[in-house]
This record gives sequence, structure tokens and C-alpha cells, in this order.
Amino acid sequence: MPKIAIVAGEASGDLLGAHLIQALKKERKDLSFIGIAGPKMMSEGVQSLYPMERLSVRGYLEVVKHLWGLLKLRRSLLQQILAEKPDVFIGIDAPDFNFWLERKLKKQGIPTIHYVSPSIWAWRGGRIHKIKRAVTHLLALFPFEPALYDQVDLPVTYVGHPLADALPLKPNQKAARDLLKLRQDALVIAMLPGSRQSEVQQHADFFVKTAELMNQHHPMARFIVPLITRETRDLFEKALAKSTDDTLKMKLLFSHAHDAMEAADFVVVASGTATLEAALLKKPMIITYRMPTLSWWLLKPMHYLPFVGLPNVLANRFVVPELLQKEATPEKLNSAMSDMLADVAHLKAIKQVFTDMHRTLKQNSAKKAAEIVISYLP
Repeated sequence: MPKIAIVAGEASGDLLGAHLIQALKKERKDLSFIGIAGPKMMSEGVQSLYPMERLSVRGYLEVVKHLWGLLKLRRSLLQQILAEKPDVFIGIDAPDFNFWLERKLKKQGIPTIHYVSPSIWAWRGGRIHKIKRAVTHLLALFPFEPALYDQVDLPVTYVGHPLADALPLKPNQKAARDLLKLRQDALVIAMLPGSRQSEVQQHADFFVKTAELMNQHHPMARFIVPLITRETRDLFEKALAKSTDDTLKMKLLFSHAHDAMEAADFVVVASGTATLEAALLKKPMIITYRMPTLSWWLLKPMHYLPFVGLPNVLANRFVVPELLQKEATPEKLNSAMSDMLADVAHLKAIKQVFTDMHRTLKQNSAKKAAEIVISYLP
């Protein structure tokens, strides 16, 4: 039975991995999977050797605090994978963790496939040589990425983005509002503070205060906040409990991030994969992000592009605003949101850009990625 080792480090990678495994199983019925997986990949049959949450650490300071445990886990995982003698290894994103594994496994003759190109077009471009040493074949989500690797002669295949395949070109806002019990005529604003506890800690008070300001000018607005764990929900509930605005209508949801965005007229989202999902749902948005000050100042000089949100990166221009770090204040976010909502022509133009983007990324990506993986199997 051919064996595939596969490692994902966070929720977005878990989703990519689940789609890939589904496509692989359609082509081959005899595959087994081991590695590190989240709930979606585990439901597809991956034997997870460690909880995926152990890898979900972001920012320099946060990584330093967990560094010893991560290094110990990685060494142990390498030995377990080598003992299982897989036919191929797939690292899904999590580059700092996976490239080390891939380099070690590649030296042992195991083909290594890395799914999702790191953002070498945005920062730390010198990583391309490290990637070449570690990776046998790279699967790229975005159309401009393969050309970047020509200089090191690394095989790269553009497969598109699974979200573009999964989501319809026209979202069903009415059905999403019915599901979440929201009025069809309400102004609905989805606020996504991030999936990690550290992100919610940075954004919870900020989002609540923004909603309070927005509520003064749009008293019929409804705010919905999807949170994926009990811990992140508790953090947001504490921030909401501080609010003195008795008229604020804010609903916290367990999960339902997709439904929240589909139901919304407008999305406020912490930078990440959720920004792309909001774009594929054709939602006007503001991208915002805060992190610990020292982490921000360490990372900022390494960033090449003037934007961080995937919709803006793909368009190579500011289609939607980005309010980051010191610019991320309730006053500025409220002002930018109000201005955008008042400009109907601008909102229509944004939706057209996102529709064109969706068509470009819709490539039947899981099938394309599975074909590459199968080409390395016996």
C-alpha cells in the first residue's frame, strides 16, 4: 500500500490538505496517510502523530517562546516518518517547519512536494535557494509564482486555489442570512479577528470599539463575529462585555466564518487566507492587522510589497484598504468603512475585480495537485 506522509500547520493548510486527499483517493484507492493533520484531514483518514495546534505559532516572539518544543517535536516527527518509509512527503505551507523536514527527507531519497509557495515575492526572497535544496516539486496557488522559480530550475506547477473551485461565482447571500437568522434588509458587517488566540487578543477590543462607532451612524447594522475555538470566543466575549453601548447588536458565532462572510454586506478581516475567501465571495472589505510591536518592527523591513492582503497582491494594487498596526484604530477603520459603504459605484467595481480574480484562480486545483503527487508514487 503506497504511503504518503503529509504535514499541515494551521487551519488553512488543513483545508488544502483535505481537498488534496479527496482528489487523491478518487484516483487511487490504496493510499494511506500519516503526519500532522487538523480535523478536516483527519476526517479524510490521516493518522495525525501530533496535534496540529502545536505548529500554529506566529510572530518572532511567539516562536521564540515555543522554539524548544517545536524543535524537539520536529526531530521526533522526522524519525517517525523515516521509520514509516513513505513513498512521498507533502508539506502544506508551514515553510519554516516543513522545509527542514523536506530537506532531511529528500536526502534520504524520499520525493518532497511542497504545497503553497512561500511569499518570496513579498519578503525574504533569498529563501528560494533553501526551497530548491528541500523541495522536489512545488505546487503554486497563484499564476505569477512559477516564473519566480525559473532562476533555480525548480519544477513548479500552478494548480490554482481550492477555494476558487469550492465557491460559486455568485454567492448566495439570502441563504446565508436565513441560516444565521439575519434580516434580509439589514446592513450586516462580518468581523473576522483571526483564528489564533494571539490574533484575537490583538483585535477583540479594537473590533468592538469600531462596531460601537459604526453603530452611532448605522444603528440598524448587525455585526457578526465567527470564532473557531472556545478560547478565542472567551477572549472576544470579555472584550464585548466591556462595551457600554446597550444598542450594539453583535452576534458571536462558533465557526461559520464562511457563512458570516457570505451573509455580509461588508467584511472586516485580519490579514490571511480569509481575505482571499472574502474576495471570492465578492465582498467589499477592509484588511486590518495588529501584532506585538517588536514582532512588527522585526518583520516590516523584510517586506517588499506595499500591500499584505492577498486580494491586493493578486491585483498588484490596492483594490481594498489595508489598515495595519498603528493605522489600525477604531476611528480610522470606522471612517474608511463608512466612506466605502457610501460609494455604490466603487463597491460595484470591487465586486467586478473579485469576479475576474475568481475566474483566474478556478483551475480544478485539487485534481491538478493530485496528478503531480501520483506521478511520484509507485
